[in-house]
Amino acid sequence: MNQKVDEFISDERRWQEEFRKLRQILLDCKLSEDLKWGKPCYMAKGKNILIMHGFKEYCALLFVKGSLLKDAKGILVAQTENVQAGRQVRFTKVQEIVKLEKTLKAYILEAIDVETSGLEVQFKKASEYVLPEELKVRLDSDSALRTAFQALTPGRQKGYIFHISQAKQAKTRESRIEKCVPRILDGLGLDD
Repeated sequence: MNQKVDEFISDERRWQEEFRKLRQILLDCKLSEDLKWGKPCYMAKGKNILIMHGFKEYCALLFVKGSLLKDAKGILVAQTENVQAGRQVRFTKVQEIVKLEKTLKAYILEAIDVETSGLEVQFKKASEYVLPEELKVRLDSDSALRTAFQALTPGRQKGYIFHISQAKQAKTRESRIEKCVPRILDGLGLDD
């Protein structure tokens, strides 16, 4: 047991009981624990398997390579539509965890097998994403911007595509593009 995780759980107000139960299940599966990204992270042979985290409406176990699990019970959820690898199992009360304990252990053992076997998630390439029409028009009309955008890493391109695409109105998408242009021209990602 890791002292940093002890402190994390002790400081938790909303999901303390649920985190204690999840932790017991995870440690029963012979995973090691540490605090990474400010959350309890569970590992096998130094490889990240799961992250335990809480949100306003639920707490969750995030399987880092959850998209590779069979999900025979249909309990895994993608946090958002753009998440490619991770999958969550969500809980709102400790009784749900107790009821799923046997299933959770089976999923955890499968996740360990996936990681130790060397399986990798096949991520979509940036070129496979549909550019928002407003961004396509802007790139077609500005060769310097197009060249700078194409020179960005795939992850930075995806970040801009997602950020711009999430706006519901064309006017907002255009505004986001204008705000991003200087960063793109400087070779920076959205969050750099």
